[in-house]
Amino acid sequence: MDNPLLSVAAVDGESKLKDFIVEYVGTKFDQEEVNVQMISETLASEFPEFLYAFAEENFIRGYQIGLDDGIRMVEEDRADDDSTE
Repeated sequence: MDNPLLSVAAVDGESKLKDFIVEYVGTKFDQEEVNVQMISETLASEFPEFLYAFAEENFIRGYQIGLDDGIRMVEEDRADDDSTE
């Protein structure tokens, strides 16, 4: 399943790093158009330490958001119960 929002528009001179990554991944996959999935796969295979740290941070943030939402729901329920009494 391809997501057009994940395609990478490489404007020359936008960023040296972005130009390098898009060119490197495009060469590796032998493709003119590069998408985020290709870049992720390349980073996962060639620089897993970065991807692990990135994934861990996202997991922790997601977990924290879930906990915050749960606490907020309990507090809202309490407030609703107090206002109906």
